[in-house]
Amino acid sequence: MTKLHENKNIQMFLGLVMGIVFGFLLHKGGVSKYDIILAQLRLTDFTVLKIMLSAVIVTMLGISYLYPKGSIKLQVKPGSIKNSVIGGLIFGVGFATLGYCPGTIAAAVGNGYLDGLIGGMIGIIIGSGIYAAFYSNWKKKKLITEDRYSGKSLFDSIQGNPFRYTLPFSAILVLIMIVVEIAGL
Repeated sequence: MTKLHENKNIQMFLGLVMGIVFGFLLHKGGVSKYDIILAQLRLTDFTVLKIMLSAVIVTMLGISYLYPKGSIKLQVKPGSIKNSVIGGLIFGVGFATLGYCPGTIAAAVGNGYLDGLIGGMIGIIIGSGIYAAFYSNWKKKKLITEDRYSGKSLFDSIQGNPFRYTLPFSAILVLIMIVVEIAGL
């Protein structure tokens, strides 16, 4: 496993493969379609919520199993609650305007949807360019900050077996999905 941690090419390849698999699953789940995203935003179809909660559960349980064994390293990016709120608001405006998030944009482009390509991918490139161009200046002006939570994961603060937290939380998320499904949403 140490070889994997040190081999950037294998990591990039695995990241590409996992990205393709994730995009395929997003497509099969229907969340690369504008109408499904819009229905989620209108709270009339919770397909997106169910797919994302499924991804959260699988990831959380996978990390709970692999992290204590040292099989994976978590690389938590520094930030702050303020940065997250500002980023979330910007993300929300783009999401509500276009009807896609970055993952579903990639899946929409893979489906050949022009709105995903023109509005989404070009928007991501322009937005990333603006962020990269102004990052140093924003950091100097303290518009981008780090707080005491930076660089820490919840898994770093869990003492003992993480499953004692993640299994009950996963069960709650599964119950939420069941309730949503029974409600016909």
